[in-house]
Amino acid sequence: MKAVRFTRFGGPEVLEIVDLPDRHPGPGEVRIAVCAAGVNASDWKKRQGLMDPDLPQTLGHEAAGVVDELGEGVMDVAIGDRVFGVNAEGIAQAELAVLSYYAPIPPSLDFAAAAALPAAVETATRALDQLGVGSARTVLINGASGSVGGAAVQLAVVRGARVIGTAGPANHEYLRSLGAEPVAYGEGMVERVRAFAPDGVDLALDVAGSGVLPELIELAGGAEHVITIADFGGAQEYGVRFSRGDSGRALHALGQIGELIDSGRFSLPVGQTFPLAEVAEAHRVGEQGGVRGKLVLLVG
Repeated sequence: MKAVRFTRFGGPEVLEIVDLPDRHPGPGEVRIAVCAAGVNASDWKKRQGLMDPDLPQTLGHEAAGVVDELGEGVMDVAIGDRVFGVNAEGIAQAELAVLSYYAPIPPSLDFAAAAALPAAVETATRALDQLGVGSARTVLINGASGSVGGAAVQLAVVRGARVIGTAGPANHEYLRSLGAEPVAYGEGMVERVRAFAPDGVDLALDVAGSGVLPELIELAGGAEHVITIADFGGAQEYGVRFSRGDSGRALHALGQIGELIDSGRFSLPVGQTFPLAEVAEAHRVGEQGGVRGKLVLLVG
């Protein structure tokens, strides 16, 4: 099967499309013929050598496609079904992928939209669970207009929380459409948030990693009320919890998101798609920023 790989760290030019042995599912797993795979910031961080020192490396943890092989004991899907889910090996940007956790694709979604879901939905749900976001709580989400931030806004609203979200002015109307009260980030953010919530907020989630943890701690009344998914160094410096996948994934959310999508309470836009062979261009676009919505590779 063809897959994305790199054998040295560097810029997008180090990415290659190579032939690798076909993978086969283990017990409880399924294999899909991949139709679309999500691209995440972790992909270019890995490519730059910022996450894993080993070489070579493959990429991709989320994909959508058609089931073509069943692992032992799998009874809930059949060959030919459309599913999306998580590849634990990190080889989802490929023609075939084994999914260790999967769910049916909602009828209203195409493969690209389904491939955009797993990482954003799992990350947002995990962080909200760890924060204890629920009804009658006010939560501030820093970096609310991106894929994870937008997912967190909508899932917090579903839980009955009041959401204040930071974003650039161009994204404020988008945040309002998701149910958040938007404020601009940058200097003066604390005062702008206090205009909405004079006594501060109950909880704060940092998605952007833009160096605002001290401000979030001030607004939330203590580091114990703040979680970041993007600022590891800041978390260590200020005593804030850093949420990561190895601290317990919220994969149950993948099986629940379809109902929210079908009822119109959740959506996650696809910002741009690229053929698998243009994965390097997807990295360039992602690193430049400015695209609202998820970047997705189309396979086949």
